[in-house]
Amino acid sequence: MTDAALINGCKENHPLAQRELYNRYSPKMLAICYRYGNSREDAEDMLQEGFIKVFTQVHTFKNQGSFEGWVRRIVIHTCINILKKNKKFNESVEITAANELVIKEPSIPNIMQAKQVVESIKLLPIGYRTVLNLYAIEGFSHKEIAQMLDIEESTSRSQYTRAKTLLETILIKKKIIDMPTQNNQWAVALRNK
Repeated sequence: MTDAALINGCKENHPLAQRELYNRYSPKMLAICYRYGNSREDAEDMLQEGFIKVFTQVHTFKNQGSFEGWVRRIVIHTCINILKKNKKFNESVEITAANELVIKEPSIPNIMQAKQVVESIKLLPIGYRTVLNLYAIEGFSHKEIAQMLDIEESTSRSQYTRAKTLLETILIKKKIIDMPTQNNQWAVALRNK
């Protein structure tokens, strides 16, 4: 079934179209929710809320851009709204602890270590993790993040910098990466962010 047929079926509230749409997009969207939630249960709740919004707002999709991208934006905003509602994004490392972190150039391991990196990101305080996901992975600007989270743009920037530093420390302690080097390909990519 094509996306157009799925969208039309969902606009008409056909259960088979809704089930197919869910089956087609839920694995990718669950991965997004997992990055924002503290547990699999949190991620599944976020996913469920996100798809409820997708189904109730599908009539607003204007066939501009990809449908998957449209679903992704709804799911991301749902995750953020849930975090805001629970005020979880305000959690962060104590300022004194954050000040003790030595800011270094970021280093990120190669693709073979991606699962370990995702698990390490889950160890970050949720405020750091949220900004890191939104900026480095989703590609939002600090201005957009500030608006989404109702924080200052400078707070988004500092949370991102602290998140990268803390993540690097975690990855080094877990021996997922060695001490950063100038030749690390991901370090070079993030330097340009």
